Amino acid sequence: MELYELIEQSKDDLIRDLQGCIRIPSVEAKGEGGWPYGEQVHRCLHYMLDTAQRLGFAVHNMDEQVGWCEYGQGEEMAAVLCHLDVVPEGDGWTVPPYEGQVAGGRIYGRGTMDDKGPALCALYALKAVKDAGLPMSRRVRILFGLNEETGSADMKYYTTHGGEIPVMGITPDGEYPVINGEKGLVTQFFAKTFRQTGDIRLLELSGGTAHNIVPAQAAAELTCSRELAEKVAARRVNKVSCVLTERGVRVEAEGVGAHGGTPGEGENAIGRLMLFLSALPLEGDLKAVVDLLAGRLGMEYDGRSLGISMSDELSGPLTVNLGVARLEGDELTVKVNYRYPVTRHFEECGPQVKAAFEGAGFHETYLMHKAALYMPADSPLVGKLMKVYSEYTGDHAAAPKCIGGGTYAKMIPNTLAFGPIFPGDEVREHKPDEYMELSRLMDNTKILASAIYEMAR
Repeated sequence: MELYELIEQSKDDLIRDLQGCIRIPSVEAKGEGGWPYGEQVHRCLHYMLDTAQRLGFAVHNMDEQVGWCEYGQGEEMAAVLCHLDVVPEGDGWTVPPYEGQVAGGRIYGRGTMDDKGPALCALYALKAVKDAGLPMSRRVRILFGLNEETGSADMKYYTTHGGEIPVMGITPDGEYPVINGEKGLVTQFFAKTFRQTGDIRLLELSGGTAHNIVPAQAAAELTCSRELAEKVAARRVNKVSCVLTERGVRVEAEGVGAHGGTPGEGENAIGRLMLFLSALPLEGDLKAVVDLLAGRLGMEYDGRSLGISMSDELSGPLTVNLGVARLEGDELTVKVNYRYPVTRHFEECGPQVKAAFEGAGFHETYLMHKAALYMPADSPLVGKLMKVYSEYTGDHAAAPKCIGGGTYAKMIPNTLAFGPIFPGDEVREHKPDEYMELSRLMDNTKILASAIYEMAR
């Protein structure tokens, strides 16, 4: 197929441009340098627009909130929605997170799977469609978003400031064969002014890097008598270590990082730390906080102890991730992310979580809710994408699926998540040593080229 030959010819250029994109650490830093999402995110947008322009596409920058490149003619538009922001690198890397290192048939770096790799695949897929001169009745627009990981304010800006809505679209930020359902996505931040009493007091608490990453490490520094500190340090609990300090004891818990949408694949270090602390003779605010975080969350990820456990046949069970816990001065902040089944509703879980935290003296400081998405399997877009996938892979028994991850498909009508993860492949987003196989880089580019043409023809 000519499309695929053109893509193979561009392989080295694709890898080079992806490496350049990975080398920009585009983690959100709102307002930094005067840019909406921070200087590095701004740099990444301009890098992609410059790359698209070099490849022969018309480009547009909408107020540094979102950019796009476009190709073709026609009144209607089909879209590919990608994002350039990434979650923080976190701990546990064995390769540089922002280098784009190529080794062993893989390209490593934060964003290779989520979502810089797929963004470059989409760009080179559209280039192949252009170079092949295939007939199209719709324009194709690749959008480069900047705030997918922390709220999707970019797409809200796009839709409320005249951004054109596609007649159909995809976001290569999920799984194959096609995601026709996404669980409802809720992120809540809570804060509490900490007033401490008792023989054990908390000097420091730190755990987690983002609400949608299962924390791999957490630590607490306690002040107490030497006698009590020695008793705490003498406890032996798996993956928890203690070190005596001048003022008391430092407790560190180890977990396993994972995507917040699949918390069962990880081990929550904050939960493990809280369970350790719950056995100590705590009082006052510290006891209330530990009782909540250990007793109602702990290392659970199904919401059972919060009273919000639920499931459906289409998308499976609700999942919960205790992503961040941090003490700064006398204020304790906790960030929780949970995802409810596609046939259920926010009212069945949101108020219960809020009530649990308020019962421990917290107040809600942030709420982000993206309602569940579901498109029937017999819809035209699902049919087109299933056709592309089955023809490329030869898997004619594959069926659409629902996921716990949240994508731009919730933000832009007529859009579904399509790739980049193949059935059976490890989910590597948000984890240390994130990578994409070079063979999968090519697979994704070819599938996206076919999908773009199918939507635009």
